[in-house]
Amino acid sequence: MTAYALIGHMGPADQPPDLVGRWQAQFPVDLLSGNQTLGYGMGLVVRNLGRLGVYPSEVSIDILVLAAMVHAADTRINRVQTSQDAWTRELGICVPVSDPKLWTGQRTLLEKMLRFLTGDHWTVLFRARPEGMADFVRRPVAGLQNHGFDCVALFSGGLDSLIGAIDRLQQGSSPLFVSHGGDGAISKPQKDLFVEVASAYRNGNREPKRVRLGMSFTDKISPGVGREESTRGRSFLFIALAAMAGSGLARHFSLEVPENGLIALNVPLDAVRLGSLSTRTTHPYYLRRWNELLSQVGIDGVIVNRYWNRTKGEMMDGCLNQDLLRALAGDSLSCAHPAAGRWVKSAAGRHTHCGHCVPCIIRQAAFDHAWGRGADPTGYRVDIHHDRLSTQTAEGRQVRAFQYAAARLTGRPDLARVLVHKPGPLIEDLADLDGLAGVYSRGITEVGALLRDVETFSPAAEAEMTA
Repeated sequence: MTAYALIGHMGPADQPPDLVGRWQAQFPVDLLSGNQTLGYGMGLVVRNLGRLGVYPSEVSIDILVLAAMVHAADTRINRVQTSQDAWTRELGICVPVSDPKLWTGQRTLLEKMLRFLTGDHWTVLFRARPEGMADFVRRPVAGLQNHGFDCVALFSGGLDSLIGAIDRLQQGSSPLFVSHGGDGAISKPQKDLFVEVASAYRNGNREPKRVRLGMSFTDKISPGVGREESTRGRSFLFIALAAMAGSGLARHFSLEVPENGLIALNVPLDAVRLGSLSTRTTHPYYLRRWNELLSQVGIDGVIVNRYWNRTKGEMMDGCLNQDLLRALAGDSLSCAHPAAGRWVKSAAGRHTHCGHCVPCIIRQAAFDHAWGRGADPTGYRVDIHHDRLSTQTAEGRQVRAFQYAAARLTGRPDLARVLVHKPGPLIEDLADLDGLAGVYSRGITEVGALLRDVETFSPAAEAEMTA
């Protein structure tokens, strides 16, 4: 295995250290832009928070800088090129922070979190920020921090985050919404959808507010190494951004992560999808580790997924403003490959979905469950109900895997209580085991109903039969 490290520094006068060890290459990453402000969109989002009366703590700035380094390593070090098994990388990051002693005490926890999330071996090191970089946040005048927010909520532009936003606003809450989008294929639909939500809940001169971080890293970060498309670590940046914003509310806060229970658990659909081949971005174990980290570094917030025991279809059924959901659901973006449809629009002018990735299949099943067949306004580039799908192509592979999972549970419904343990530890959630097994079983049944009349075939098996 070849090990690569990224070393953060702040400005040309801050010379990054050489790390001792097995590193094949060490790439310096300058985290500042001009005028000694944080780069890669971080300084801009901190300034935008200040305009809203939200002033994050310096420790929370450390979390954002840490997440930027994680995001850089995750997206700029190619798995196939740098690992022996074409998947598991050995990655190191060295992060400049305000309190190296505090953060060094979190090394074991952070490395465990990142290993669980991305499937890679991580080494996380910390160093002091250079002199003159102690304060990246302008402090508020005492008594003037009247922002009006009572929580922080992730807004990805997906269907679950749309429902989460509608529900919280309908209940009279005042969330500060937080978005991340490094890709233009995501950013514009995300922005347009939020504008519609904000317009629906405008109250006089006040309307819901959102801050967005657009962060991406070019190949200049790691010359000679290809970029990585799997982005398993993206949620680390997303949650870190929201935690940073939440620290500026000057009160205990909830960080709302709206995700249906089937995706949150993300039980492998078949025996070959073990480990990090199934994403774990909102798995209960991972969110618990985040809450542990926030507590240990002194951030007074707790991450909450209110939909852990609902399927996506049940989330749609339970949405507190059905008229608004019907008006906007088609504009939400669930596809795992949004950039592939950048230039393809549906008949209604909407951004199209691939139709065959895991999120697209679950999305279609949810619409069928909640509104009935034919009521889904989304444009899909592959019509799973009319195209004959080969299991040896991307178009048919996930469909067949879901069909297998549904058949397995139909024959052995008791397996649900066993299978929910596959993606990660649930020892802290045993009191909710019935609920977790139940949402998994109902979610697979929901998808199974969608795929009951979908035809898949194996070219190899057909060739053998006709030989």
